[in-house]
Amino acid sequence: MPLIVFPSSRLVWVRIAALLFTCVAFSVAAHDPGLRNGDMADWCIFCWAFSFACTLVVLLVELFSLQARIPVSWSNFPITVACYAALLCLSASIIFPLFFIKDQTFYNNEVRDYRITATVFSCLAALAYMGEVSLSKARPGEVAGYMATAPGLLKVCQTFVACIIFILVSNPVTYNHHAALKWCMAVYCICFILSMIVVVLCLGECTGWLPIPFSKFLSAYGLLAVIMYLTASIIWPVFQFDKQFNRGSQPSSKVIAAAVMTCLNFLLYLADLAYTARLVFVSA
Repeated sequence: MPLIVFPSSRLVWVRIAALLFTCVAFSVAAHDPGLRNGDMADWCIFCWAFSFACTLVVLLVELFSLQARIPVSWSNFPITVACYAALLCLSASIIFPLFFIKDQTFYNNEVRDYRITATVFSCLAALAYMGEVSLSKARPGEVAGYMATAPGLLKVCQTFVACIIFILVSNPVTYNHHAALKWCMAVYCICFILSMIVVVLCLGECTGWLPIPFSKFLSAYGLLAVIMYLTASIIWPVFQFDKQFNRGSQPSSKVIAAAVMTCLNFLLYLADLAYTARLVFVSA
């Protein structure tokens, strides 16, 4: 029978706080009588419920000391979950009030209170997960899993931003009226897949399966991703905002947001390459 070990530490209490905040957020939103089912509402509830479930798994595994029996790298899994949860809760904290509080006419104060409460606890959950990431990330000179380092956390951010781009450009489809825009979509897909491969390899402790050293793979992939995203950062605005290429129509807010997210991911990949080069070459 596994021994129950529940150390009293700041990290544990931060996780418990995140668990409670996400539980309150999705419970209140789910019981909101005026909240209609829709893409944005479902997304916000998913963010809170997913974060709650993952945090609960992490707490239970550590409570019963089952780390050795879990088929993932425990030096990488908790911080990866915390980073994704922080981004999910942050996105829900922005989306939920924009769609369900701002410019809304409430005929029932109870509905307004439900939504304000969900927003407040979503913000608290995002702060709690950010605190967990800050407490869990590797310190200078500390031996830790790759996902606890700056490049590992950047990989999480890159995949998350790519998912946002996919949502923005797919509904409605805004990349199929020119071959150059299809190239941008290829850039998003290729870089997303490669970043997810790195995350999965680290979580499964399978980096040794690569035919080349993991450090060389990271350097080559990082340089390739920076070059590809640089082209997308230039091509997407040119072919979306120039009337010569976009058939004279005004770019939608989603197209503009996709351009911003493309530039943001370019900066993330550039920072990732700089950190990776420092880890590989300076450390060597």
